[in-house]
Amino acid sequence: MRTSRERFAVFVTFTLAVVCTAFDAPPQPILAQIRDSWNTLTRSNRQLATAAVDPKFAADSDGRWRVYIAADENLANIENKLRREMPQADFGEIALRQLPAAQGKQGLLYLPEPYVVPGGRFNEMYGWDSYFIRLGLLRDKLDPLAKDMADNFLYEVSHYGKILNANRTYYLGRSQPPFLTQMVLGVYRQTHDKQWLAASVPRIEAYYKYWTSGAHLTDTGLSRYWDSGEGPAPEVVSAERDAQGNTHYDAVRAYYRTHKVPDYDVSQYYDAAHDRLTPLFYKGDRSMRESGFDPSNRFGPFNVDIIHYNPVCLNTLLFLMEMDAAEIARILGRAMDADAWRRKAADRAAKINALLWDDRAGLYLDYDFVHKRRRDCPFLTAFYPLWAGIATPTQATAVEKTLQLFDQPGGLQTSTTRSGNQWDAPFGWAPLEFIAVEGLRRYGDTNDANRIAERFLRVIDEQYAKTGTIVEKYDVVTPGADVSSKLRFGYRSNEVGFGWTNAVYTALLDELPPANRGDLAH
Repeated sequence: MRTSRERFAVFVTFTLAVVCTAFDAPPQPILAQIRDSWNTLTRSNRQLATAAVDPKFAADSDGRWRVYIAADENLANIENKLRREMPQADFGEIALRQLPAAQGKQGLLYLPEPYVVPGGRFNEMYGWDSYFIRLGLLRDKLDPLAKDMADNFLYEVSHYGKILNANRTYYLGRSQPPFLTQMVLGVYRQTHDKQWLAASVPRIEAYYKYWTSGAHLTDTGLSRYWDSGEGPAPEVVSAERDAQGNTHYDAVRAYYRTHKVPDYDVSQYYDAAHDRLTPLFYKGDRSMRESGFDPSNRFGPFNVDIIHYNPVCLNTLLFLMEMDAAEIARILGRAMDADAWRRKAADRAAKINALLWDDRAGLYLDYDFVHKRRRDCPFLTAFYPLWAGIATPTQATAVEKTLQLFDQPGGLQTSTTRSGNQWDAPFGWAPLEFIAVEGLRRYGDTNDANRIAERFLRVIDEQYAKTGTIVEKYDVVTPGADVSSKLRFGYRSNEVGFGWTNAVYTALLDELPPANRGDLAH
């Protein structure tokens, strides 16, 4: 019988189609591959021995993988439930523990329902990935699985205090960009279950409070990213090493030793006298991982200065959360609550347009609330306020005129900066391509939306035809999937699977007029 590690390897092998050669059959049509991938990437309690495997860490000395149960759950009840659902041999390959007794030993966090993982080294349910994955699940008529993922998010808020970066113990200190209400409304529009919708409201309110109080709230009335943990991120130390065994943090220290940093006061983050990163560096590093943009040069080298900014993306998503909460209240017949949420949204939109809009640049830019200035760093998140409907028509037109900053043969590059980080040029990522295209469509720029979507889809198509795989990110400047040689920081791989790319491919394709499709998806 295979061990859990071996079974996980089978999942990965199935996901990694062999590179096509003259002797190999061509891959199956891409849409069929995407439909099949949802099954490959799904994890459930029956498969918990496979789900518990973490490519970023090692099992305990006895070969078992730890699975942690929330502190307020009944461990015995969940153990009995898992024994009923799991094959007996598989149950022996996990070790159930109850929080908060991690004691430095990392493990999977229990979730009650099945979920879809991104793929590759990411064998857990991620925060913002799951929103985009949901788009693909609904498109492929997997409504129950989309609801399961929303239910898991609601469970995380109830039992872990927030929607987690992902369900591993080393992610307990942070969330990820907040898409919860989008997922809840998406499920409701399929099920029309008002009782379920009403039950979600206290969790929505709790998650909203997470983002709008305490360390996340700044004196501007807008929010920031903030991880409550301290010290190096364990997954970085364990799994983000180069061929010489140096970690991302070693590369950062080397950079600080040899480069001047005009973007921020580097002494906050690097102790040059002792050649070491400061506690505030690790706070910034963890917090930029909550943003999902890990790393880029958007907030200066390695994004560590993110803790001093009101980001465009986060505050736009919170505006959308407020508007969604108003819609949920309206559906439930709670008119006063709906009005209160709309007032919150209007107030946030006004602050975004006052502080984050830059007339000179014609872009929404992140706001440094310490120095009271916007950071002049064009980034594709400038299209978030178009996607959410915050921008005025005049502002939307101005943003559209900046497309040349990002427009490339393979779609939109994430930024105008080549920093050696994966969230900068020359790379393009499915979620940002989707949000930018949808923002353009919302304000009537269908020609650019179609052109950009077609270019990005074509890169995915062409690389899939060559390799039989769909990956996490693409070089959109010299279109292709070979990115490792251009990366200097963070992990250097291009993970396959890949949940959000699969989903965005189908979403963009469905919106594309026949005249723009050509031979796509053939």
